[in-house]
Amino acid sequence: MKLLLCGACGRMGRAVTELAAERGAEIVCGVDRLPSPMPYPVYRDFSDIPQQPQVVVDFSSAQGLGERLGFCAARGIGAVLGATGYSAEDEALIREYAGTIPLFKTGNLSVGVNLMRLLARKAAEALGGGFDVEIIERHHNQKKDAPSGTALMLAESVNEGLGGGKEFVYGREGMVGARKQSEIGIHAVRGGTIVGEHEVMFAGEDEILSLSHSARSRRIFAAGALRAAQWLKGRAPGLYDMDDLLEGIL
Repeated sequence: MKLLLCGACGRMGRAVTELAAERGAEIVCGVDRLPSPMPYPVYRDFSDIPQQPQVVVDFSSAQGLGERLGFCAARGIGAVLGATGYSAEDEALIREYAGTIPLFKTGNLSVGVNLMRLLARKAAEALGGGFDVEIIERHHNQKKDAPSGTALMLAESVNEGLGGGKEFVYGREGMVGARKQSEIGIHAVRGGTIVGEHEVMFAGEDEILSLSHSARSRRIFAAGALRAAQWLKGRAPGLYDMDDLLEGIL
């Protein structure tokens, strides 16, 4: 499997690079706004790339999404979108390109987090509206978007389990009044070198149920990205996610 790695020189790009050889993947080239020495050529612009990858793995950012998708469409290859912080316009662009190329998009590439998402939805279904739901996510002090894509993914799953219609409340400040039953609270913590921690708390009368996941290194996301790239290679055009990859497992 021949890969092009976007964001090659960043934290996740380096984690994918280290793991690729172990997983039988060849990174033929990378793209980064600030190229630095890597075991393969790294370009600033897609127009400079002579290599022909089979799949793009993107751990850059939402910025420049159209250029990356345009490159994939021109080369007839798919992409694993591991970045977060997409705007509504970005999401629409992803859906548009999914009509012509295979795209794999998820808020988190960890199998453990996706199992947690399933359990959160099941818990919401079982507990119903009698429990208040709060989601707390913690990340390193260099993370630019808040809340995390994983926190939003978990909130959507809980909302689905509760029948939809819940209001997402992002943090609280001042005299906000009593908590409404229609809320799902989402809170972002930033500090140090925390790789990623997520908690879904169901708080009821005299009892609390919490589901939590802690990422101890970026290798789990790198492994998920490589697994997704292998799965996506040669797929028909469409928008895929972890549910498709893990169908029959979770």
